[in-house]
Formats: sequence, C-alpha cells, structure tokens
Amino acid sequence: MNWLQSTLAVVQKDLRLELRSKYALNTVLAFVISALLVVLFSMRADELSVAAQSGLLWIIILFASLSSLSRAFVSEAERHTFDLLRLNAPAISVYTGKLLFNYLFTLVITGVSVAVFVFLLSIEIHNITLLLLALFLGTLGLSGVSTLLGAIVSQAERKGTIFSVISLPLLVPLILLLVRTTQSAFSVEVADGILDDVLAMVGFAGVTITASVLLFDFIWED
Repeated sequence: MNWLQSTLAVVQKDLRLELRSKYALNTVLAFVISALLVVLFSMRADELSVAAQSGLLWIIILFASLSSLSRAFVSEAERHTFDLLRLNAPAISVYTGKLLFNYLFTLVITGVSVAVFVFLLSIEIHNITLLLLALFLGTLGLSGVSTLLGAIVSQAERKGTIFSVISLPLLVPLILLLVRTTQSAFSVEVADGILDDVLAMVGFAGVTITASVLLFDFIWED
C-alpha cells in the first residue's frame, strides 16, 4: 500500500468513526452555538467594534478546536489501537491522514462558526477573499499544530488539560494574524500590511507542518 492509499485509509477510518458516533462534532457545534448566543445577548456583540467582533469570533473557534482536535490520537489511545495502526500504516501516512482529518473537521466547525456569527450579528462582509483566506489558512495552522501535539499528549494521563496548555502559546500568533485579517474582511478599507499577515499565516502553517513531518517519526515510534 503506497503513501496516498495509506493516508486515505486513515482518513476514511477516522471519518467513519466520527460519523458513527458524532461525539466530537455534536459537542463542538453545541459549544459554538452556545458561546455565540451568550456573546450576542450578554455582551451585545452586535454593538462592538469590528476589531472586537473579529477577536471574539476567533477566540470561540480556538477554544472549540482545542476541545476536540486532540481526539484524532487520543481516541486511538482509548481504544488501544496504536499498535494496530503502527503495523498497518507508515508513520508519514498516519500523520498526513490525521492532519487531513483534523483539517476537514476544523474546516466544518470554522465555517459553521463564521456563518452563524455573521448571521446573528448582521455583519456585512466587504472582502470575501480575505475572509476565505483566513478560514482556510487559519484552519490549516490550527490543524498543523494540534495534530503533532495530539500525538505527543495522547499517552499522557490528563490529555485534554495538557493539550490545551501547550497548544495555546503556539497558537496565539496565528490567532492575532487571523483577527487582523478578519477585521479587514469585515471593514470597508483593507488595513495596511494585510498581505504580510496573509503570507505570515502561510509561513506559520508551512513551518508547523514541515516540523511535524520531520519530528513525527520519532514521536510515533517512541
């Protein structure tokens, strides 16, 4: 079985398990909807500045992602299937399969979050291209960091707590870039230096995924 076939097999396995249980999807969607409603009615988010609205949006997405993204590897530990996966797929296929699954899962969550947020707050999108770039690049960055860290903490005793603690410092720069890009997408005028922010997001995703590919062999075989 070649690399692509192994990768797709890992993705298909995780998708089937998630669609069968819907545990992570239902949990995250419930969190996102509840958080958005609380923000709307308790903080009157519709009256906040565009910068504040953009920040709230990505904070909600960040914590929704942190509550579920580690499960790609944690579920393997809970089901005691690590050894079976090692025997049937090379490390690089496991990583790329888990990364693709996390990316697709997070993209759904992010897309729903943005759509509901824009609808509830009646936000006018002035630059759809910037918003789509923030969506796709932000999701890629979140997935790149969380996939490697999920593999690292999957053998720990308190997986969720450790995952959140070590993920937050790494993701803060990405969130700041996403907030500025989203703010420009919601504003009439594009902020100066927005191209640099987009390139920085590309670089963030590229560096984290490249580092993960290089390190994953050592983590997976440990």
